[in-house]
Amino acid sequence: MNLQDIANYAQIFGVITVIGGAIFGLIQVTEFRKQRSDMIAAEVTRTFYSVDLADAITLVRALPDHCPADELRRRGPQYERAAVIVNTSFETMGLLVFRQVADYSMVEQLAGGIVVVLWRKLDRWIETVRAEQSQPSWAEWFQWLAEVFESRKNEARPAYVAHKDWKAR
Repeated sequence: MNLQDIANYAQIFGVITVIGGAIFGLIQVTEFRKQRSDMIAAEVTRTFYSVDLADAITLVRALPDHCPADELRRRGPQYERAAVIVNTSFETMGLLVFRQVADYSMVEQLAGGIVVVLWRKLDRWIETVRAEQSQPSWAEWFQWLAEVFESRKNEARPAYVAHKDWKAR
């Protein structure tokens, strides 16, 4: 074996090493994305285990549809606090879905119906807050998420209907 043969083998070994490294890197990136997606799904799910959000949803659900701000405020400060908690929770989810950080389908299945209902309860209060604060972007992602879910609600069947024949494997 002469010096030229050794150089050729070294070059082949180098190319194989680079290709192997690139494949390993792609596998690592894929795994990282899956872990990130799983982590975000867990965080979105954990949002619903918040006692504050559960209490807020309970109060807001009791409001009439399209509740005016003055009526919501007459019920006491806990109602406006509940409205803010609901708003900020779903505002965050809306932005995460839009940016494709959180999976649309998962968020829709997890919260689609309640987002639409809560938006319908709070839409007039939000309009008032936007006007009072001169802040048209207040609750923009909550509104966006509710409108997207609302537009698709006739397409999606409830899980208990769509998956009634499901069997564990």
